[in-house]
Amino acid sequence: MRQAFRVGILYSTAGPYWAMGRDCRDGAELAIAEINDDASLPVSIEPVFGDPAGEPKRYLEEARAMLRDAGCRQIVGTITSLARKEVIPLVEKHDGLLWYVCNYEGFEANENVIYTGACPNQHLIPLFEQLLPGRGRRAYLLGANYVWGWEMNRLARELLAQSGGEVLGERYLPLEDTEVERIVADIEARRPDLVLNNLIGPSSYAFLKAFAALGARDPAFRPENCPVVSCDLTECELGEIGPSAVGQYSTASYFDSLDLPENRTFKQKVAGRFGASRRVSAFFEGAYTAVRTLAEAAAAAGTDDPVAVRSILHAGTYATPHGVLRIDPRTNHAALPFHLGRINADGGFDVVASRPAIAADPYLTGPRGSIDRPALRVVS
Repeated sequence: MRQAFRVGILYSTAGPYWAMGRDCRDGAELAIAEINDDASLPVSIEPVFGDPAGEPKRYLEEARAMLRDAGCRQIVGTITSLARKEVIPLVEKHDGLLWYVCNYEGFEANENVIYTGACPNQHLIPLFEQLLPGRGRRAYLLGANYVWGWEMNRLARELLAQSGGEVLGERYLPLEDTEVERIVADIEARRPDLVLNNLIGPSSYAFLKAFAALGARDPAFRPENCPVVSCDLTECELGEIGPSAVGQYSTASYFDSLDLPENRTFKQKVAGRFGASRRVSAFFEGAYTAVRTLAEAAAAAGTDDPVAVRSILHAGTYATPHGVLRIDPRTNHAALPFHLGRINADGGFDVVASRPAIAADPYLTGPRGSIDRPALRVVS
């Protein structure tokens, strides 16, 4: 008889970052359907869905209901670091396991969290190593006004310092703020070589549209001359931006366009459930991979007890659409490939640079890479 495990699926499909949450939930639901339809697996999953609509306090309420009332030991969920940090103490209290699938700012490792999203040595550092030598080192930094934006821009300042770079400006916006005109005017006046975009949701979309309008007025700000680079922009959001995003860059451990046998098989599954036109983002693939991996580890352990599941995870490898997945027992982080994608006119990404799986270094204790050089001048 198959064991049934309750798993919390905690994503916002409404609110400022609804597109990311929708893709995560769809990816999780695809994995759950596959698992439950596979009679050869000794486990099945009973999902317990929560939808906080992007409100931080509701994440805590939904997670409490999952862990305390529904009996979940595992939660796959949260998009922002604000929500993740809100939920972690509760997961610790109930000795549960949170699966976090999104890129984040690093400087965290927790025995109650499995991090299958990339940290800075897997996204920002290789991005700068790839772009700074050829594009220039005079940067303008944008960020959402919470820990993701603060920490990413702090690290960007350090990396630019090591490369002899220059920060021409640094600005922040609340998650739902779309008043970007003064920022765009400031960028026009300061004329950087590139813009690092750590905005989220509507703020990011409004900025990319306004920046495209600037590029139409002044060729110096077209993508080939002054690119906007992101570490969190994916296929599921491009429809909200339209053609304004074409030519700009983002990093991910997964893109829909990856030419891998595993990804071709995966996309056939997606097409069978959602239609051939559905593009897959790193959010969709990440949630799918987390649920599949959780189920395989629980099946091998014979239980969904977090201690047993962690032990199995640390000892094994798992097939995913982006390649083989390994979880480091020291940090609970996944080793992940790096891909740099350029947005094309078809609403997807062309992969222009890749690296094989990079071991996670969430506290950046190792070398920073080939962009290390002295000196930085920050222009106020």
